[in-house]
Amino acid sequence: MIGKPQFTLGKVFKWLPLVIAAILVFSSYFIVLEGHVGVVKRFGEAKHQENPGLHFKIPFIETVEHIEVRTRKNAEKMASSTKEQMPVTVEVSVNWTVNKEAALDLFKRYGGLTQFEQRILDPRFRSATKDTIPQFEAEQLIQDRASAIQGIEHRLAAEMEGFPVVVDNIQIENIVLPQKYINSIEVKQTEKNLAAAEEHKLERQRLEALREVNTADAKAQGIIKVAEAEAQAIILKGEAEAQAIEAKSKALKDNPLIIELTQAQQWDGKLPVTMMSDGTVPIMDMRAKQ
Repeated sequence: MIGKPQFTLGKVFKWLPLVIAAILVFSSYFIVLEGHVGVVKRFGEAKHQENPGLHFKIPFIETVEHIEVRTRKNAEKMASSTKEQMPVTVEVSVNWTVNKEAALDLFKRYGGLTQFEQRILDPRFRSATKDTIPQFEAEQLIQDRASAIQGIEHRLAAEMEGFPVVVDNIQIENIVLPQKYINSIEVKQTEKNLAAAEEHKLERQRLEALREVNTADAKAQGIIKVAEAEAQAIILKGEAEAQAIEAKSKALKDNPLIIELTQAQQWDGKLPVTMMSDGTVPIMDMRAKQ
């Protein structure tokens, strides 16, 4: 029969220093992650803060509180009312960041991020939101959230002045209005859409009529241009004929033989059949002129 191992007091004392040494080693350092600072406390009193990295502390005497200095987001869902006293529920969020250099001061004054949110940030955020929303009518609140957000930002920035944090990027995530009001908005929007469609139809008809007028005007202008061109051609032709007649008349005047030459060129070789009153026949003797 195999007996159980026997642990003696001597063996315990033999290994005790190694155990204590291991505990001391693992308790003498700490690591601060990126996006945080480490607040070192000695017997519960905050002494100093350390940046990200490996650091050492006094075992069992000093402890470390990690404070996040990255951007944090708080969201609130709260009931309020619009300018026309209509009940409304809004979901609003805000981003805020602890000043890295002031993390130790924040811890000393408020005990940490959770306490700061609950005692300082959240009440002022709710107050700024509830003071701003009633300044807007429901329709304006839906269509122009940017103005409401700007109002909340200004109020919250004024209330958070002097605290070791930066607040920014406020957003109205959602707006919940009474169903009756939502139905009335849908009806109103439908009427607007119908009116816009009718206006678009009338505008299209106006454009089509204007296009027809422009087409008719263009055709009329074309006809006028053609008529003007024809008239100008007639004038030019008349002027040319007049100039030709004038030139011909001048030529005949300057040289009478041209008349006889023209008659000779136009004679077909037949004697005239028309008799003169005294029974004579007019004959032009071309030989006498030679």
